[in-house]
Amino acid sequence: MSALLGPLDSRGRVPARQQTRVAAFLLSAHGALARHLAMALTTPMRAAWYGELNAQFYREAEIVSLLLRATSWVVDVELASLAPAWETAWLTRPAAEVANPVQGSIIDLAALGHAVHAVIRPAALLPTEAQSLDAFVQALRRIEFESGRLIQAQILFLKSPELASVRDAVSTAVEKRHAIVRKLWRDLLGGLGVQCDEAA
Repeated sequence: MSALLGPLDSRGRVPARQQTRVAAFLLSAHGALARHLAMALTTPMRAAWYGELNAQFYREAEIVSLLLRATSWVVDVELASLAPAWETAWLTRPAAEVANPVQGSIIDLAALGHAVHAVIRPAALLPTEAQSLDAFVQALRRIEFESGRLIQAQILFLKSPELASVRDAVSTAVEKRHAIVRKLWRDLLGGLGVQCDEAA
């Protein structure tokens, strides 16, 4: 097991098989967030939150578009058995003990977004000698950069005063989503011979 992606090819690029598997997982997660955000934008909410969710939707769509173009894709037959489990994991799970189903779903969405952006640190897996101008390397670094801003927005929502009455439900939703994303990410990396940092 290695702590990083690779070994890199002669041009300092991440192997195409690893690119394909990592990008497929990221596309699944960020694509699901984009879909959920698009649906959330159709529900009544405060104007301030509408603007933030709209911004998050476009950032998730940008990540998906970037990965599609930046990845060196190869055929990976194992994706047929892996993808259904990923897609099932992203399904909406309204926060328990929240009477308002819309609010429960929005809490779950924020918890999922927080987990995806906090647990998955793709750029941390790049060896220092990776070709810095390679499209895939730049894409992973861009995703990690965007994750920092998105996490802050999700924290502001999850800790907002309007959720004070359901604080325990919020904490439980975040813990559950982190556990799900952490397991899927570690399993994915393990299948590529990469040992995920236990602190993640």
